Amino acid sequence: MKKSVTIFILIFIVITFSGAMYYLYQKNAEDPVVYKTEKASIETIIKKTVATGSIIPLEEVLIKPNISGVIEEIYVEGGDILKANDLIAKIKVIPNLSALNNAKNAIQTAKISLDNESRNFNRQKGLFAKGVISRQDLERVEVSYDQAKQSYKAANQNYDIVKTGSTSGLGNSANTLIRSTVSGMVLEMPVEVGNQVIESNNFNEGTTIAALADVNKMIFEGKVDESEIDKIKEGLPLEITVGAIENTKFNAVLDYIAPKGKLENGAVQFEIKGTLNKQDSTFIRAGLSANASIILAKVDSVIAIKEALLQFDVETKNPFVEIKTGDKEFERKDVKTGISNGIFVQILEGITLEDEIKVWNAIKAQNGN
Repeated sequence: MKKSVTIFILIFIVITFSGAMYYLYQKNAEDPVVYKTEKASIETIIKKTVATGSIIPLEEVLIKPNISGVIEEIYVEGGDILKANDLIAKIKVIPNLSALNNAKNAIQTAKISLDNESRNFNRQKGLFAKGVISRQDLERVEVSYDQAKQSYKAANQNYDIVKTGSTSGLGNSANTLIRSTVSGMVLEMPVEVGNQVIESNNFNEGTTIAALADVNKMIFEGKVDESEIDKIKEGLPLEITVGAIENTKFNAVLDYIAPKGKLENGAVQFEIKGTLNKQDSTFIRAGLSANASIILAKVDSVIAIKEALLQFDVETKNPFVEIKTGDKEFERKDVKTGISNGIFVQILEGITLEDEIKVWNAIKAQNGN
């Protein structure tokens, strides 16, 4: 019995020793752990946020008629350059029957008054010739006669205006002729010949005949999420990229941030506007979609490293890197950082361009390395 136990113990010891020796052999056979290193570089770092929007004119003027009617002629089309007072369209008036009837009655009333003043004037003129009345009395009657003639003429002109929208003597002031009120490019003509239009008055904004704008004064209008709004301020530079214009950036300045946000798709959005420094060689069409990079901070030609190389102290949360001092030997170096763009971070102090910085990921050395 004792002999069997002794043999069992010896066998167990041999097996355990063999396993330990095999484990040590495998450990020695493994490649040693090595670390890659990288050096700092000179970079230009731009910290920015992006807003989406479109390009629109700084001022867009809508041309509306002063009289209702039907478009009879159109003299311009989208893209035409106009000066103030240039002719845009002509309206054919469709008279209101009630107004037309009132104007016609006014003519008849004025004619009755004129006939009466005419008879009175002729009678008083005869009396003056006989020396019955004074010249002053004759002149008073003559004034009344002249006023009656003017009223009759005005009643006829008013009838013409109600019926046709114009009358003799108005020239360019005729309501039926729609003219440009400003200089600029015709952006759109939302009406066609035959369309009925409504006059602009206190109760109705009227039908838009044309939209004009100075295309040399364009702005970017977009929206920024509430999470970014505290990072921006008026006066920051913008870089505008237009999807339809490749390989071109337009500089702008952020000059408006809405004081109140609007809830859209579950997130609060704030409207922003920036005036473009337009390039004369590039024509930007109104309404093109665009993106604006808002430059929050920018540094040129500074020492920088990849953000992935930074480590942070567990207790102080201060950043540091590990600098190679020998073969597989590294030393901790505290660093002071500046701005970051999410890829590179500016290093203000702590390392030089010659320092080899440890990459976090440990890798196995390849055979022969």
